[in-house]
Amino acid sequence: MKHYALVGTGGRAGLYIDAIGGKWRESAKLVAFCDSNQTRMHYANGLLEKAGAQPASLWQAEHFEAMIRETRPETIIVTTMDRTHDEYIVRALRAGCDVITEKPMTIDEPRALRILDAIEETGRQVRVAFNYRYAPHHSKVRELLMNGTIGEVFSVHFEWLLNTEHGADYFRRWHREKRNSGGLLVHKSTHHFDLMNFWLNSYPQRVYAEGDLRFYGRENAEKRGVKDFYPRAHGYTAAKDDPFALHMADNPQLKGLYLDAEHEDNYYRDQSVFSDGITIEDTMSVLVKYQNQTQLTYSLNAYLPLEGLNVVFNGSRGRLEMKLVENSYVNGGGLREAEGSLDRCDITVYPLFGAPWKAEFAMGEGGHGGGDNAMLADLFGEPGDDPLKRAADHRAGALSILTGIAANRAIAQQRPVHFSEFELLRRLQK
Repeated sequence: MKHYALVGTGGRAGLYIDAIGGKWRESAKLVAFCDSNQTRMHYANGLLEKAGAQPASLWQAEHFEAMIRETRPETIIVTTMDRTHDEYIVRALRAGCDVITEKPMTIDEPRALRILDAIEETGRQVRVAFNYRYAPHHSKVRELLMNGTIGEVFSVHFEWLLNTEHGADYFRRWHREKRNSGGLLVHKSTHHFDLMNFWLNSYPQRVYAEGDLRFYGRENAEKRGVKDFYPRAHGYTAAKDDPFALHMADNPQLKGLYLDAEHEDNYYRDQSVFSDGITIEDTMSVLVKYQNQTQLTYSLNAYLPLEGLNVVFNGSRGRLEMKLVENSYVNGGGLREAEGSLDRCDITVYPLFGAPWKAEFAMGEGGHGGGDNAMLADLFGEPGDDPLKRAADHRAGALSILTGIAANRAIAQQRPVHFSEFELLRRLQK
């Protein structure tokens, strides 16, 4: 049986707690939780026991290395705030452990270089939890492109839609500060840029981007009809009828994870999306040229009336279209099976000289059309042969964030950014 310890017991931790404590408890065991918040660790242990496993030992964050020495896990699962991923990844590697980390692997180039240094120094492994790769529809696109269904891919248009439930949630919590998350072009788009690298079997050469805060934030409140300002929803009557307010007291998961834990660290999960302090964009457009000469136009908007994506591939032998509508969710606030669940998804192939046809694929159970469970089986079960090569290592994690990092630089400096500017790319090409 393989032993794991998990650092960062917020909303993302539940995916791994449920998996190890439930389906995979015969081959995997969570021996320890590590966090700066004792209340959240107790909540995590409650989830573990509810899943059917024995409780884990609890360790404060400052005793991270001591936890590893005492509980002797082979692998550390990192689900902390994005800007601290590198800290725990590096410390875990140097303590002799492999790592599974939530996306994004980290948020900027210096942090990514620290991780590469530690991998080279220790010879340990880092896996990045890109569950989107395992979703049946995304895997099907990979298969179709690998098989040359539309020939050589010349251009792609990728539009991701975040709605006013899921999209707004990034503007209530720690993600709203770019210093914590790298902005949505790193935190959220790392999924999409990884899919592009995965689908095309390439990575960018040059990036240009535009981004603004157009919908959320104090500066846009008057345009949205907001008259009564409040810093957070809990305890403020002005939030009662606000459709953007998050009422944690009404949700047992959010109450247990965050509201009941506030007294320890003053972290407020329900900040107003129209309050001060938001430093990320909600409207983004990116133009990318890949090493294989494919051109990408990408957009991400975080305030739309529906959730999902539209992506089209134009190739030498035809066109492939995927249209996806997802059921939205609030992280840490509900059943994990509903996260990214599909309302509908169609993949259509338009041959250059032939009739269009629908690609067939089978959805699985659980979040993201079964992608979550497929990834968890790969992480905690016995992985079999995978011709699609969906497992993502540190290289995939670094290349996916590098697109977002370059896009952030392009927005800040109002110029095209070449991947050749980054030491990180030179290190990855060795």
